[in-house]
Amino acid sequence: MPHHAVVIEAQKEAGIIHALALVARELGLAPKGNPDVVVFRYGLFSVEDARSLEQRASEAPFAGTTRAFIVSADRIYHEAQNALLKLLEEPTRGTHLFFIVPTVGNLLPTVRSRVEIVRIRDHSDAVRTKPLGTDAREFIGGGKREREKIVTALTGGTDDEDRRRKRDEAIELINGIERAAHDRASRAGRTKPLIELMRELETLRGYLYDRSSPVKLMLEHLSVVTPSDLL
Repeated sequence: MPHHAVVIEAQKEAGIIHALALVARELGLAPKGNPDVVVFRYGLFSVEDARSLEQRASEAPFAGTTRAFIVSADRIYHEAQNALLKLLEEPTRGTHLFFIVPTVGNLLPTVRSRVEIVRIRDHSDAVRTKPLGTDAREFIGGGKREREKIVTALTGGTDDEDRRRKRDEAIELINGIERAAHDRASRAGRTKPLIELMRELETLRGYLYDRSSPVKLMLEHLSVVTPSDLL
């Protein structure tokens, strides 16, 4: 029997397939056409989504004594993770939760301590296979002025939706630089500067998952630590 709350580090659809297999094998629930097996797909998992999940999880199963919720999310804001803590610690009897995320590095320690973590593929392999975005390529190859223009374009915003979109683009910029760093490491070896850079990128991405973090300050720091010879 799996832990009542499992986090699967995987690409979205591969993680859902893996979770459905666990539900069938370990919980004995038929995945297809079963109202007690619910799959949610999110780009951003918000506080409101966390509260909705908690409400759904408090309800009794339609049949039998067991139900499973599978939640796939590209991003889970820290506020939403905090809103999940009670559910992760004290789930309704018979309720099992599966979360699919691209990387567990963006989860709060308080969340990681309450879940079982499963990795179904090496994250660095997934990072390397995704094409490098235009912003990342221009940021790496650009001088100080070009980098400043990109930082300016990804900060500020006219409303909450615009600021959220720019924050998403800033995270994708970091992801692109990380892909370039992995490619460079595969060619030149995992040198100390590259290892330090990848750790720095992981830290910055974690900060950007917190909506209260100053995006401009994070990106200005990114401009300083990103070498121009990654490509």
